[in-house]
Amino acid sequence: MPKGFFNVPVAKNEPVKSYAPGSPERASLKAKLAELRSKEVELPMIIGGKEVTTDRRIRIAPPHEIKHTLGHYYQGDESHVQMAIDSALDAREQWAAMGWQHRASIFLKAADLLAGPYRDKINAATMLGQSKNAFQAEIDAACEMADFFRFGVKCMTDIYKMQPESAPGIWNYNEFRPLEGFVFALTPFNFTSIAGNLPAAPAMMGNVAVWKPSKTAVYSAAVIMELFKEAGLPDGVINLVYVSGPTAAKVVFEHPEFAGIHFTGSTGVFQGIWKTIGENIYKYKSYPRIVGETGGKDFIFADNTVDRQALAIAMVRGAFEYQGQKCSAASRCYVPKSIWADVKKRVGKALSTVKMGPPEDFTNFVNAVIDEASFDKLAGFIDRAKEDADAEVIFGGNHDKSVGYFIEPTVIQAKKPDYATMVEELFGPVLTVYVYEDNKLDETLTILDNTSIYALTGAVMSQDRYNIEKITKRLENSAGNFYINDKPTGAVVGQQPFGGARGSGTDDKAGSVFNFLRWTSIRTIKENFVPPHDYMYPNFLPDNE
Repeated sequence: MPKGFFNVPVAKNEPVKSYAPGSPERASLKAKLAELRSKEVELPMIIGGKEVTTDRRIRIAPPHEIKHTLGHYYQGDESHVQMAIDSALDAREQWAAMGWQHRASIFLKAADLLAGPYRDKINAATMLGQSKNAFQAEIDAACEMADFFRFGVKCMTDIYKMQPESAPGIWNYNEFRPLEGFVFALTPFNFTSIAGNLPAAPAMMGNVAVWKPSKTAVYSAAVIMELFKEAGLPDGVINLVYVSGPTAAKVVFEHPEFAGIHFTGSTGVFQGIWKTIGENIYKYKSYPRIVGETGGKDFIFADNTVDRQALAIAMVRGAFEYQGQKCSAASRCYVPKSIWADVKKRVGKALSTVKMGPPEDFTNFVNAVIDEASFDKLAGFIDRAKEDADAEVIFGGNHDKSVGYFIEPTVIQAKKPDYATMVEELFGPVLTVYVYEDNKLDETLTILDNTSIYALTGAVMSQDRYNIEKITKRLENSAGNFYINDKPTGAVVGQQPFGGARGSGTDDKAGSVFNFLRWTSIRTIKENFVPPHDYMYPNFLPDNE
């Protein structure tokens, strides 16, 4: 290959801004928040680069201020999904043929736009539309999405460098082709960066995509499409549709050119998708790639040597940042009896200082949960715990949806390890603690491993290296991302490739070369420079007598 062929900019994590009082970024973001709140936006679908509207305008409101209107989006139907597929397939040939350097340039430019002129806009849209505080929006919408794009380019070039050996007189090489057809990206509300990455990762490898974002994250999705356009992404490569899940599924999973799905969402939905793909497998031109990250019932396990203050902070941050609506959020915690009283006091002290309210007030650590359905589900579990003999609400427990969908950070102590909130995925600011007898550590590890269908994230907290090693080995299948003396959240692109197994997904590690390999179809080519002119091999020759 020519010298310097892979001389692309070095991928580095985007530095996180502090938004501290008096900082220029704080003033700038507050100004952008005020600007976006002051006007109502109209959000069309983007299909083939064109704005597409319908007669169904759906209102958008901040989860923390449900009476305020941010704007409206236009909901589509099956015809718009088909239109998006057609546009993607029309764009495929030219996009797939484009030199990789030019594809890379688009997403490197998108990363720089995010880090600069789009930073406030993507953060403000995420804060208002998804009720994230400034820090959570910054590490997600601006920094992680920029990281996804930059490290994605690195992954792409690392893959292209994966070439086979060649014997004398022969040249072997791999072509990393895009999949034959289109990729369907189905994205969640909780991370704007994931919403951007799921259609972008296949596109970097030369694929075209139909993208359906969560209905509760259309505001930030529209900004992402604006970003892609300014970065130079050709029309039709990524097509944004606002439709219901069943509407999209009915068209996408029946189409012969369906080549793969890039998914983040619930386990139940993902399993339903997998079943539908299996039932329709005979209809497709190729075997679709199925890549998904789903739910979690993420844990912290502590022994009696743990740094107790570190454990308390890991519980608070791990469970209650972004209202516990991270796939990786700490949802269950196992603490030995000998230290529980002290740890409980430390957790209570930290929670007594936590402020809850709208994200426009930068001092609020906790904001609203995403919608009324989530609020009602969480309130139901909390209220049942208040009455249940097998549980006790020890901190929080209040909730109110008169202004926004606010759930107070809540800690439940379960009196048995299989209590409902120790087992079921809640996806909200609820942490359940099970206090185990110190001499039953091994038994409790078995309980932890068998309690949940999920295996996304988990953490061990201990100062005993023998215990750390034992627990890490014992829980090897309990979490795809495992943390030692840290909260089970906060994976950074390029540092901790993210994904889980069991009921938590296909463990294809978003933002890594493992994920990008799923979006390519390898053709191996052998060229023989000096082909033989005789069919005979030496062993067929007679003995010399």
